[in-house]
Amino acid sequence: MTLTLVKAWTAAKDRLKDAGIDQPSIDARLMLEVAAGVTRTEIVTDPYRELTAEQLATLEDYLSRRTRREPVSHIIGRKGFWKILLQVNKNVLTPRPETEVIVDEVLKAFPENMGFSMLDLGVGSGTILLAVLAERPAAKGLGIDASAEALAVARDNAANLDLNTRAAFMHGDWTAGLGDASFDLVVSNPPYIPTADIETLEPEVRDHEPRLALDGGADGLDAYRLLAPEILRVLKAGGMFAVEIGFDQSQAVETLFREAGAHQVKTVKDLSTHDRVVTGVKNPLETGA
Repeated sequence: MTLTLVKAWTAAKDRLKDAGIDQPSIDARLMLEVAAGVTRTEIVTDPYRELTAEQLATLEDYLSRRTRREPVSHIIGRKGFWKILLQVNKNVLTPRPETEVIVDEVLKAFPENMGFSMLDLGVGSGTILLAVLAERPAAKGLGIDASAEALAVARDNAANLDLNTRAAFMHGDWTAGLGDASFDLVVSNPPYIPTADIETLEPEVRDHEPRLALDGGADGLDAYRLLAPEILRVLKAGGMFAVEIGFDQSQAVETLFREAGAHQVKTVKDLSTHDRVVTGVKNPLETGA
């Protein structure tokens, strides 16, 4: 049986729709692009190109995995974020559009030609660190993660984006081993889902994302309790921080950072108008103890 690109896309879309998959048309197109080695434009401009038996078999494999709720990003091994394309796998959290709020806030605060140093705690696939460095050619950054497997993905992504001369990576436990007042900017998307809520998440997240990157303890705030004072410790005077939060955690996280001594603490909403990122600065007049 031969199938053209347009027929393969339609059949894939219908199958995913019947399986109750969100965004079946987009998922079908992304998997068809990779399975058939075509671009989005080629599907539109050359719709009657026929798929080879091998391409059809690959697409069939992708579709059966997707109907079992494996994330598209794991199936095709990549995910777009901000203006970059990242390799991803089961060892890293799939980059989400909401996290782009951090990148947006950072780029507003740091002009294009400014040189600055940034730290990404729980760097995962390199999402935030690499998106910022790609936009700020004079900046340098360090990404730390407790997962060696995640760091391997981040290093590959940095190399693929030609950012490996400005991005360094370290295996570690948050800020352990770092000196004081070292960075102009600290960002983090820590685990913030309360342990009991993990079982209620969509199967794509619950069954396929690394638990280490999701579980924020009983109330979801464990990471912030540790991070608030530590982030202030490693920030230079006048330095900025931005951390992602759960939709109902704004007040609690803001309080933790204020108690740690942060100034100008505020919450920024995402495009769905959920509270998403807490930002603030270290008092520029502080000179340490």
